[in-house]
Amino acid sequence: MDFIRIPFGYLLAWLYQLTSNYGVALIIFAIVLKLILLPATAKSKKSTMKMSRLQPRLQALQKKYANDQQKLSEATQALYKEEGVGMGAGCLWSLLPLFLLIPLYNVVREPITYLLHENADVAKEIVKVIKDLDPTVFGKNDYYDQLTAAQLIPQYAEQLKSIVGHPETLEGIQFGFLGIDLGKIPSFNVFAWEVWNWATIGAFLLPLLSAGGQVLSMLISQKMNNSLVTDEKGLQDKETAKNSQANQSNKVMMYMFPLMSLWIGFGIPCALSLYWFIQGLVSTAIDVYLTKKYRKIYDAEDAVRLAKAMEQEAIEAEKERVRAERRAANPDGITANTSKKKLQQQQQKEQEAAKAAAAKEYAIKKGLITEEEAEEKAPTVMSGIPSRPYCKGRNYDPNRYTSENTEE
Repeated sequence: MDFIRIPFGYLLAWLYQLTSNYGVALIIFAIVLKLILLPATAKSKKSTMKMSRLQPRLQALQKKYANDQQKLSEATQALYKEEGVGMGAGCLWSLLPLFLLIPLYNVVREPITYLLHENADVAKEIVKVIKDLDPTVFGKNDYYDQLTAAQLIPQYAEQLKSIVGHPETLEGIQFGFLGIDLGKIPSFNVFAWEVWNWATIGAFLLPLLSAGGQVLSMLISQKMNNSLVTDEKGLQDKETAKNSQANQSNKVMMYMFPLMSLWIGFGIPCALSLYWFIQGLVSTAIDVYLTKKYRKIYDAEDAVRLAKAMEQEAIEAEKERVRAERRAANPDGITANTSKKKLQQQQQKEQEAAKAAAAKEYAIKKGLITEEEAEEKAPTVMSGIPSRPYCKGRNYDPNRYTSENTEE
């Protein structure tokens, strides 16, 4: 990964020459790196915010298709497509800073190679010469020998002249920052009287600050992300945000990541703990800025969704009002027969009855028949119901089923 480590090394070396202080150079380096990664951070934040807003709708789909995983997957994909959310995109962008942290670790661990720009063989020879001259200053773990040797190069410049490839290397690197040696690994034995000094205490505090900064950053980020969760109407849904899977995962990471950072911090040079602490503060500031920026956009979308929901509610309320008025006007629920076919039949019968009545009246006036004869010619209503003369059948006979025993 030299294609990443070498540019990092040149940038950090230039900042060190500019400030003449390794700690200040590392702080500026952390800020510059976060600014370089800002486009990727913005994409990650935008994707995360979209996913947070979709939680209520995703939970509704999970309840609706609880017994059909295929339909749930299809509906989820359709929702993501509609909202323009890419699955896993936020996670990929958020992993990029971690991907760059690994090369940075080597840049800090091997300053002779990446800050003084000596090749690996020369760096090994420099460490070997200094270790032979003063073996007591090196720790048991030779993994960080370059950090120790880089500070001692000026002290043994005469012995190293024939070895180094660049004269500037003989100036070495000083890792002091506010009285703390950033090239040292923090010790838990900070309260022993023989090591009771600011250098030891400061080195002990840096991993704690790094872990504490991560907790603060995750708390702020979680609180702001939860405020983005809105339902289908565009209203904030605190209950869904509280019970969402993402929120539960964040609670676990809120404890796990800082503890991991703390554990790692006491096994690596203080420089990396300082870097983590600064980049954590910068990340929090950027997160707040991006949240406010994108929230304006999403608030406008929520306002449109809320307006549509209120409009639909008004339409439904008006329909219910009309239905209520109809129920009040007709409490028994009796409605006229509005069938087209039956209306035509009723109209035809009325017309025929009107024609028959007119013909009878004409015949009486002309003296063709008397009123008594007209009454006799009127059809017999067999059912006893004038409006339904044949409801009991044309051959209705009330005495048809008279019992013979009754006749006897």
